[in-house]
Amino acid sequence: MKTVFLQDSRVGSKTLVSLREIENKYQEKYPDHDTTFIDLKELDIEFSDGRNYLDYEGDTGYVTKELMAADIIFIGSPTFQASIPATLKNIFDLLPQKALEKKTVGIVMTAGSNKHFLIAEIQLKPILGYMKANIVPNYVFVKDTDIIQKEIVNDDVLFRMDNLIENTVALATTYQKVWADIEEDYGF
Repeated sequence: MKTVFLQDSRVGSKTLVSLREIENKYQEKYPDHDTTFIDLKELDIEFSDGRNYLDYEGDTGYVTKELMAADIIFIGSPTFQASIPATLKNIFDLLPQKALEKKTVGIVMTAGSNKHFLIAEIQLKPILGYMKANIVPNYVFVKDTDIIQKEIVNDDVLFRMDNLIENTVALATTYQKVWADIEEDYGF
């Protein structure tokens, strides 16, 4: 299974720390899966201009093609101005409307306050649903106080990360089996 970890923040470190923790746990549990970590902080991504995702070159083409080839995507996103970052919205704009069809998406959100725990529910999940993603219902919310000196210090957050990984792989595996059975029924 091809898995992409998308870290969409161009500033700060808390989202990166959180998503790297999930990646490490994931690779430990599923070493046979093909994994790619995309850190938008390290890439030069163009603004969407309506072209087909295959027409982009460089870092932009790399990111769009990796996401389109993935079976599982973990999105790590901070909360900026009570919203998702523009960098993440731009990634969605670079992709076709049904880009996430038959892909399972797990989410980890970071924020400085408990007041922002619903950003994933009211902003990110509707976009993912519109793009036809199979969204893991429970996501991981990480507050600034859960990370000290680039280390997660809250055991509950680590436990929720383990659950997110298990739930994401279970959902992706189940969907793949169902889709394979449906295709077999066609008999071509």
